[in-house]
Amino acid sequence: MDLGIAGKWALVCGASKGLGLGCARALALEGVNVVMAARGAEALEAVAARLRAEWPPGAHNRILTVVADVTTEAGRGALFAVPGGPGRDFDIVITNAGGPPPGDFRTWSRDDWCRAIEANMLTPIELIKATVDGMAARGFGRIVNITSSAVKAPIDILGLSNGARSGLTGFVAGLARSGIAARGVTINNLLPGKFATDRLRATLQATADKVGQPLSAIEEAQRQQIPARRFGTPEEFGAVCAFICSVHAGYLNGQNLLLDGGLYPGTF
Repeated sequence: MDLGIAGKWALVCGASKGLGLGCARALALEGVNVVMAARGAEALEAVAARLRAEWPPGAHNRILTVVADVTTEAGRGALFAVPGGPGRDFDIVITNAGGPPPGDFRTWSRDDWCRAIEANMLTPIELIKATVDGMAARGFGRIVNITSSAVKAPIDILGLSNGARSGLTGFVAGLARSGIAARGVTINNLLPGKFATDRLRATLQATADKVGQPLSAIEEAQRQQIPARRFGTPEEFGAVCAFICSVHAGYLNGQNLLLDGGLYPGTF
């Protein structure tokens, strides 16, 4: 299927690994010009070079990289000033930030909460604010926020994430229904379950430490809980993201799309 987005410009945050990289790769292979943002220069440049090597013959789209901490105003400014980029005129924005650390809420300080809210709620809102009106003026836009399955089914040791990401979810629910969809702009959230990423490994290790069991035992027990009997891959996550960004998904708006292999037990 031709997704109809070749030649458009996408910003992908947290793009040097994991789910962000999966999204950047899927969009690039569809002919989208991608600005990949991350904090680690070496890893970012390495994966960008690898993606360029995957391009089919005759591909004309570009991959640009910017090393920035998007939770800061200066970092966000760098995204819009990358040489050769579109400035603020992105057609597609994928917000993505590593989740805050797991733990017991009794040990978290106010600063811990502020950092979580800054990274997982306020930063996506700032990126949306900087780009959404331009999308509406041009008549096309796709904003996808990578949040977490914990928004729908909270996880006890991920209280910082549960709270901050739920705040973003509430904000997006209102904005998506404010009239911008009539101007060709959609905003949706992708809620990953258990995907084979560094974040999952850290969470499973925290669980192993809490219950005093080997990491391998925790991994196998969690795989068996998933009807698919496996963890997801960043590549399949990226493929879903690319479709949501396509011209075919213009009627999909304001939704929280759960990708968890069937783990969530509810009907709704």
